[in-house]
Amino acid sequence: MNQNQNKQSAISFLQMVASGKIREAFERQIAPDFRHHNPYFRGDAESLMLAMEENAVQSPHKTLEVKHAIADENTVAVHSHIKQNPEDLGVAVIHIFRFEGERIVELWDVGQAIPKESPNDHGMF
Repeated sequence: MNQNQNKQSAISFLQMVASGKIREAFERQIAPDFRHHNPYFRGDAESLMLAMEENAVQSPHKTLEVKHAIADENTVAVHSHIKQNPEDLGVAVIHIFRFEGERIVELWDVGQAIPKESPNDHGMF
């Protein structure tokens, strides 16, 4: 796969997860030896998938808006605005994916809550 295909796969994975199609996203794009680095869950695919499914039940109106996506060889970074519900200010999140072939083998994510007020006129995006 080339960088552009990796970028599209990473975005597709996030969009499917946000829309509640978690198992389908994992079946299509996650490698058998996948690992992730979210400190709140075990580092395996099953633990992360179950947590994402639980979140989908709790937040059925979640939205994800991709702001930027950058690919460098087998690594893709996606900067997104995620809201758990329409009234939520949301979180700015960066997901970093590492690919082997056509599959995601590693994932990092960091997020920053969007404040109600900020002295920064440029905003988070």
